Amino acid sequence: MSNQPAGKSTRLPREERRRQLMQAAQEVFVSRGFHGAAMDEIAETAQVSKPVLYQHFPGKRELYLALLDDHLGTLTQFLKTALSSTTDNKLRVRETMRAYFRFVAQDSQGHRLVFESDLTSDDEVSSRIEAFNARFASDIADVIAEDTKLSHLEATLLGRALAGMAQVSARYWLETDGGLDIDAASELVYRLAWRGISRFPKEI
Repeated sequence: MSNQPAGKSTRLPREERRRQLMQAAQEVFVSRGFHGAAMDEIAETAQVSKPVLYQHFPGKRELYLALLDDHLGTLTQFLKTALSSTTDNKLRVRETMRAYFRFVAQDSQGHRLVFESDLTSDDEVSSRIEAFNARFASDIADVIAEDTKLSHLEATLLGRALAGMAQVSARYWLETDGGLDIDAASELVYRLAWRGISRFPKEI
């Protein structure tokens, strides 16, 4: 950590400063949890004064929501890229599983902030996560419904199941500490998922 005192930090462009503050906040939130985190500690971690922090974020909750939106946006983009990468539905499922694993591998702190938060009972947090899960399950349902004789409601239920499978398995993989290669891990989960889906009658 720099010996430069808080309040004497170099002036940065607004967006760069905002990004710096969010990175510091993420470190504190992941370490302390939302309820244990304090704006004082976030400012100290970012090596800025509290007034500088409050210039960008009016409070701890707003800072947390900004981080959540940022990470959900990143994961959404990963999944959109996976779903649009091919017209082969089998490969779409494969790439979707890989996208979850890549998101976790890229930024485990972000993943923990999204899926292991102590603020999930907060209405704004839970509504954001539910909106993400619903949108993703619906996108997966479109793929399943297109490839089978299942109704969209049935396909959406399976979409929810696949999303849960991806999240839980990717989180477990992260805890294995490199014992299993990311491609091998996501391939295993994809094979389980696709073998299940492929058992349903095909649309003709």
